[in-house]
Amino acid sequence: MFRRVLGTTLGFVGYTIQYGCIAHCAFEYIGEFVICSGPSMEPTIVNRDIVFSERMSRHLCKIQKGDVIIAKSPFDPKLNICKRVIGLEGDKICTSAPSDVFKTHTYVPKGHVWLEGDNLRNSTDSRSYGPVPYALIRGRICLKLWPLHSFGTLSESPTRRII
Repeated sequence: MFRRVLGTTLGFVGYTIQYGCIAHCAFEYIGEFVICSGPSMEPTIVNRDIVFSERMSRHLCKIQKGDVIIAKSPFDPKLNICKRVIGLEGDKICTSAPSDVFKTHTYVPKGHVWLEGDNLRNSTDSRSYGPVPYALIRGRICLKLWPLHSFGTLSESPTRRII
């Protein structure tokens, strides 16, 4: 009796560990579901939208200008941020506001990206904390899942056209 219970328990623990490892690998290397919060990506992504963030682009270094990504916050590594890639390493970025008379520019250093929210008036992004290391990127958002009426791929930035 004891052997049977012990065998059943160990079998259950073994399956639980196996499936846990498979789930971990799937979320770490394939993708994950993310609930977005905050106004910085409005109107592209609004508060409580559910998106799918794929991880393969990050691992294959296939992040491009215009992609919306999930990254670790440069200020607080416990938080994730959702922003649009405006510049890649070596790109020249205009850091001044459109209304400024004198324009200021900066170059994105090697191994970094320049991130900005679509809602420029209400976004803390690279204009505040500078270029973000590529290693902080967690994934690229490829699909909006919820709400159902906006299901599909993400649209182009409404505030600026990526060249």
